[in-house]
Amino acid sequence: MPSLFTVGSYTVFFWSNENNEPIHVHVTKGKPTANSTKIWLTKNGGCIVANNKERIPAKELNELLEIIQAQYFLICIKWKNHFKTDTISFYC
Repeated sequence: MPSLFTVGSYTVFFWSNENNEPIHVHVTKGKPTANSTKIWLTKNGGCIVANNKERIPAKELNELLEIIQAQYFLICIKWKNHFKTDTISFYC
């Protein structure tokens, strides 16, 4: 479970066994759990909330989405390196 970066008290990370899904990240406060918020990256450089199991307040979630979108290329590079692939599939 590679941690990509932190934003305040939130950690943005991948689960190591999810490379069969389109590119996405998880966000959690504190240690990663199964109840983390899942965010899909889109092929146009945006992101979409798949679920908010972490129950991140809307204001904070919107700020996190902006930061994740700003780190889009970094996330794509880390996805390729971590999952050892040259291609990325996107949710949309």
